[in-house]
Amino acid sequence: MRQTIAFIPTLKEVPGDAQITSHQLLLRSGLVRQVAAGIYTYLPLGKRVLNNIEKIVREEHDAIGCVEMFMPVLHPRELWDQSGRWDVYGDELMRMKDRHGRGFAMGPTHEEVVTTVAKEYLNSYKKLPINVFQIQTKFRDEQRPRFGLMRGREFIMKDAYSFHATDECLDKTYEDFVKVYTKIFTRCGLNFRMVEADSGQIGGTGSAEFMALADIGEDTIVYNEEGTFASNKEVYDLEEGAPSPDGVGTVKHAKGIELGHVFKLGDKYSVSMGGYFLDEDGEQKPYIMGCYGIGVSRIIMAAIEQRHDENGIIWAKSLAPFDIHIVPVDMKNETQVSAAEKVYGELKAAGFEVLLDDRDERAGVKFMDSDLIGLPIRITVGKGISDGMVEFKNRQTGDSQNVKLADLGEFVQAQYDALS
Repeated sequence: MRQTIAFIPTLKEVPGDAQITSHQLLLRSGLVRQVAAGIYTYLPLGKRVLNNIEKIVREEHDAIGCVEMFMPVLHPRELWDQSGRWDVYGDELMRMKDRHGRGFAMGPTHEEVVTTVAKEYLNSYKKLPINVFQIQTKFRDEQRPRFGLMRGREFIMKDAYSFHATDECLDKTYEDFVKVYTKIFTRCGLNFRMVEADSGQIGGTGSAEFMALADIGEDTIVYNEEGTFASNKEVYDLEEGAPSPDGVGTVKHAKGIELGHVFKLGDKYSVSMGGYFLDEDGEQKPYIMGCYGIGVSRIIMAAIEQRHDENGIIWAKSLAPFDIHIVPVDMKNETQVSAAEKVYGELKAAGFEVLLDDRDERAGVKFMDSDLIGLPIRITVGKGISDGMVEFKNRQTGDSQNVKLADLGEFVQAQYDALS
């Protein structure tokens, strides 16, 4: 894509209301723009990153036979009355009435809706188990939205739900989702840990969170380095240096950003909402359910918080909005422009996502924007082109070197394959 039409409104100055690095870089790099407190527009670069995350999520859910659907934002109050959550969910539930005075909630999560859908079809053990997921905008009336995409009133979430005849079947699917989440966050290039967690407003018999380690995280992780123990401090309120519950060493503390949460719901929603099936003996029983959430938009923020330097973002190649940034230094130099166009066409033909900076800007502006945006590879076409040379820069390592134009395609492929 040509940068003159890509709509990437970068900012030189740090916005005054952006307190943490990831929020500052989200705004400065032209990924998002704030519409109101906790509500953001995803600009073209941000949308491309979202698309990459969603692609990873879909691929890993497909691999375990979890099928995609799409449920409504507006939930009739009656459904939340059935589950008992209309009055107990709290002020975070966005409530509204239609012109006829009927109550609705703007979905923060979809247990009520998915159970209502399931009970119309899953009437026999022969139709179980089944796993479904969606990627959708959620709404929560946060009292104090802050830190950009970390705690907003409108956010993008992947939520999955599973229906089972037995607890043993749920346990197996729960472990499948634990493995899927591990693969997703690993593919996103994140440093994370799975921790024991409190089920909170969702409810159920057990849950675990996946936390990206970051100093600005709102949760405290209690863990030991020698063993396998890790928990949210809400579950195990242990001081640093205390003996680890698994008997291995002592515990430490770290801050974490919650990326995902998996729950064993049991029959909490099926019983309250009439979700029953007939077992092999013809006996009516409630579904055993699980639910599994990922903060898709929050992954963007966590990735930036973990991977940046003083000049800007350093994208993992799996999330980067483009693979390669081509920067012709002087748009008035026909030799540079012609060579840049040639490289642009060849790399696109080779299957790379390429951004060509065809703006008539000073070289310094182009280089600053390039570092700020943080694409994995930058190819600079400057004076060296008269000798058939271009500059190759690895954004992740900061290393630069001159490469012969004739060797560029093969060189780029090898370097790209080695990136994380």
